[in-house]
Amino acid sequence: MLDKTFYSHGKLLLTAEYLILDGAKGLALPTKYGQDLTLEKIIDNQLIWESFDENNIVWFKSQINLPELNSDINNETTKTLLNILKEAKKLNNDFLNDHVGFRIKTKLTFPRNWGLGTSSTLINNIAKWAQVDAFDLLKNSFGGSGYDVACAQNSSPIIYRVKNKNPFIETVNFNPDFKEQLYFVHLNKKQNSKEGIRKYRELKKNSLRMTDEISHLTMLLLNCTQISDFNHLLAEHEKIIASIIQLNPIQDQLFSDYFGQIKSLGAWGGDFVLATGNKDTPRYFKNKGFDTVISYLDMIL
Repeated sequence: MLDKTFYSHGKLLLTAEYLILDGAKGLALPTKYGQDLTLEKIIDNQLIWESFDENNIVWFKSQINLPELNSDINNETTKTLLNILKEAKKLNNDFLNDHVGFRIKTKLTFPRNWGLGTSSTLINNIAKWAQVDAFDLLKNSFGGSGYDVACAQNSSPIIYRVKNKNPFIETVNFNPDFKEQLYFVHLNKKQNSKEGIRKYRELKKNSLRMTDEISHLTMLLLNCTQISDFNHLLAEHEKIIASIIQLNPIQDQLFSDYFGQIKSLGAWGGDFVLATGNKDTPRYFKNKGFDTVISYLDMIL
């Protein structure tokens, strides 16, 4: 039987981390990295699931019984997957209801610890398969602002915001003349975004006023033409977020001698940061033990 494949892009959020949950405009960037999901129909009424990493090594496997959507395998990843499938079925009762099974393979093109959207790309691919709205599926399973699902569905930068609990997406032309001076550096650990959001919820005070400031900064960054102005805006953004979540910016913590500007992306303390710089930027970070340094041109669609 013919295979069917769905593909979704990964994501990086350049602005409005945390505050995007409260309506701030965020500049979000779909990545060249992503995840696909391939279906092959089988006779047995079950799902035989295998997930592969970027090196084509299986990191998760499970057999799921249909139509009950349960499994003898009892671990957190299986529980999470079953929950997504059950929520998809609630949104489309015809999903997985035609008495056939599937062999399913998912394949990442990036390491799982990079934080580029292992979950959001899966949500979007399952939504395509189930023919349901990916934002509804996200809301009913993982939760979150949805910018990552928006990136999964788009192949160019977007301005993303949540208004009245609904996503608003505008594709934009973010193509700065200085993009060759932009790098993404991985901090060698994956940050728990749910924990970061929980802390933000506890600490936020003047976030409603801050959402307007961050939205304004987002639009200024989008239209910025000079690297010096871009650096200033990034620093201002870091200052605002630091004041809300009561953490020192990562540049102050780890890279105070760096010659460019550094900005956290997503939950502070892990995953990728953005660094402005020059051809010496990769050497600087690698000398400090941060070996994953990817140019903007190699990372972003």
